[in-house]
Amino acid sequence: MRIALIGYGKMGKIIERLAKERGHDVVAVFNSTNPYELKTVTHADVAIEFTRPDTVLTHIKIAIKQSLPIVVGTTAWGNHLSEVKKMVDSANGSLLYASNFSIGVNIFQQLTESLARLMTHQPQYKITIDEIHHVQKLDAPSGTAVTLAEGIISNHAHYNQWVLTEATRATDLLINAHRIPDVPGTHTIKASSLIDTITLTHEAHNRDGFALGAILAAEYLLGKQGVFTMNDVLKLT
Repeated sequence: MRIALIGYGKMGKIIERLAKERGHDVVAVFNSTNPYELKTVTHADVAIEFTRPDTVLTHIKIAIKQSLPIVVGTTAWGNHLSEVKKMVDSANGSLLYASNFSIGVNIFQQLTESLARLMTHQPQYKITIDEIHHVQKLDAPSGTAVTLAEGIISNHAHYNQWVLTEATRATDLLINAHRIPDVPGTHTIKASSLIDTITLTHEAHNRDGFALGAILAAEYLLGKQGVFTMNDVLKLT
């Protein structure tokens, strides 16, 4: 498989290393000094994109126009998802996106949703989310925390929105976001009552899990048309 990397920061470099270990070729690398543009020729079978919220939509649109399957790891663009799905469908393109490509995190998401379903009949328990990331992370809360929150809201009858830092209504699902040096990513779900607390935690030890998941996603995407997620890759739905 020939891969084009759009974004060559820490994640891009790890993806490059792990891709080569799996027998793939990185045939193009794009960053701020060598931008990915419509006129660009990649000779790639698939692109993997980890950049910034202010550039990701441009990259997605270019990939669709070039008929280049694209795996998108950049977060904070979900409000454009319906628009992107229409573009992919109209072009018979292929795109796979995730707020987190880690296999463990995606299993953790399923556990979180199961907990929410159980707790919908136990109103004495208040659910909260805590997420910790490195200080270079640009968005807060993390895309993973938002996905976890949306999963809880969809499976719990009493929450209707997530809020950052302070919950003022009983229907608010609180997310606490912390930025600490050298933390790849930790997410904790707490269901607390006056009597006890149930805690689910996923702690990433390094970024390799995120990078490997993105490569697995690229392998899955080859030869397919449509919009996919890690649930499709891992057969979680």
